[in-house]
Amino acid sequence: MATLDLCSRGPDFFHFLKVQTFESAIEAFIRFEYLLLFFAHNSLTQKTLRFEYFSRQFSTPGRLFRLNYAIDMRYGVLHDIASKVLQGKPIDISLGHVNFIWQGDAAAQALRCLAHCEVPTSPINVSGHEILAVRDLAQKFGALLDRAPVIVGKEEPTAWLTNTSQAVKLFGLPVVDTAQLIAWTSDWVARSMPSLGKPTKYEVRDGRY
Repeated sequence: MATLDLCSRGPDFFHFLKVQTFESAIEAFIRFEYLLLFFAHNSLTQKTLRFEYFSRQFSTPGRLFRLNYAIDMRYGVLHDIASKVLQGKPIDISLGHVNFIWQGDAAAQALRCLAHCEVPTSPINVSGHEILAVRDLAQKFGALLDRAPVIVGKEEPTAWLTNTSQAVKLFGLPVVDTAQLIAWTSDWVARSMPSLGKPTKYEVRDGRY
């Protein structure tokens, strides 16, 4: 997801989004970020190259916001695993490790990236700083939900993971930690609270989602 240098646009940007308060500006910006995310995932490499090219061409500051596995209670890796544990569905651990970040922390870091734009625009990886075993997550949900997780497959030696060292250096650790996210998600699925019904397909290894 590409983060543009909107800070330098001043009142024009806020007028464009028709917002009057700081709070509504944040909400509008988050909507704008997700719009960029939607388009960025359509031919990601091509659009990344475009951002980089025009950043160099016009000396426009920016950041390429590389976010993976932002989660909330209705969606995400933890929701997928917890739901499968509760329903007794098999959990494929061939992609054996993941990292993820609370949606609120991801949005906060996206906003804070506006103070760290560069020319030419440069990438920053955003996710949780921990590398977590899918098997361990399933077992933790099993204990909380009083279900025995159904584990299938075996951990392969490679996984799709994100190195967040630069984001941690700039912003520190996420506010909401993994233990809290597991507790929240367990409680959410146990009470049959709403789901977006959109699996992350985190277990896919060939990039075809």
